[in-house]
Amino acid sequence: MGYILETLGNLMHQTAFFNLTWGNYVMVLVACVFLYLAIKKEYEPLLLVPIAFGMLLVNIYPDIIASPEETSNGVGGLLYYFYVLDEWSVLPSLIFMGVGAMTDFGPLIANPKSFLLGAAAQFGIFAAYLGAMLMGFSDKAAAAISIIGGADGPTSIFLAGKLEQTALLGPIAVAAYSYMSLVPIIQPPIMKLLTTEKERKIKMEQLRPVSKLEKILFPIIVTIVVCLILPTTAPLVGALMLGNLFRESGVVRQLMDTASNALMYIVVILLGTSVGATTSAEAFLNISTLKIVALGLIAFAFGTAAGVLLGKLMCVLSKGKINPLIGSAGVSAVPMAARVSQKVGAEADPTNFLLMHAMGPNVAGVIGTAVAAGTFMAIFGI
Repeated sequence: MGYILETLGNLMHQTAFFNLTWGNYVMVLVACVFLYLAIKKEYEPLLLVPIAFGMLLVNIYPDIIASPEETSNGVGGLLYYFYVLDEWSVLPSLIFMGVGAMTDFGPLIANPKSFLLGAAAQFGIFAAYLGAMLMGFSDKAAAAISIIGGADGPTSIFLAGKLEQTALLGPIAVAAYSYMSLVPIIQPPIMKLLTTEKERKIKMEQLRPVSKLEKILFPIIVTIVVCLILPTTAPLVGALMLGNLFRESGVVRQLMDTASNALMYIVVILLGTSVGATTSAEAFLNISTLKIVALGLIAFAFGTAAGVLLGKLMCVLSKGKINPLIGSAGVSAVPMAARVSQKVGAEADPTNFLLMHAMGPNVAGVIGTAVAAGTFMAIFGI
């Protein structure tokens, strides 16, 4: 009888109940909330489902992301090996390749002024950088945090890894992806506050047709120009433009299909679960995380506002030919930010179609965020 009780006692102590802290239970609850938002509300489910599940796993079984040095048998946890690919910047670059293969740069080529709106939206990044410095973060940590303002999860992870801010990678990535998913909630109030109803009703001229030659030359020229000026952007910009060249060349349909479908979704699973697994209670439930979440929101709001304000200026200079709403699409959340511009414009005038015009600043924002990351790496000599 004593042996049976001892055996049952040993089994009980092997369960997670005896090893979890109150913080772990809080994070399990947070993970369940994220799963609810992803499944019920459909807020970026492709990203939030794996991130939330990774969060759930690590707070029940922390060893799932343990490094080989931390284990008795010298073998790391399953998600540790996924996470190493984040640290090495492999997965963010592969996601950019998939994004490039899915993205039509035609609206940007047809309206090069979109580059300015995409650049203006990056103002939020530098506002967050200054804010993070004022809050006491180191210069490299501030740079890693600030990329959240571009609403670009892969670039946030890429820069955090390059700047060796792996301790902050989990909160930064979760904040970035959370704000990406909350674009339809955060952006409209800012857009409406900064524009008049008359401005929101402006109808823009139809974009000119873009030739196949232009679409083929665009990724090649952008890669050459950007990577010559900022070589450190080559992994992100190069992967983005290679994916786009797969799409536009028309001769490697299999590569385009693989990059935009199978490869993209495999990488999302690996990236999402490993990022979620960095959000243990010890790493996530602290003042630094709250600061990062607050800075991300401020940065995102500043970026949206800067894009709209430049849109207003361009509206004046073009004598009312540019709708300021498309400026808010300059953040990197493709294509959700462009859809928000369309939605807010349609609320003012149901016959107004801004989606293709907003796609120009939207894809420019992807390039702009990568350039901002490259600028920080150049500053710190990475």
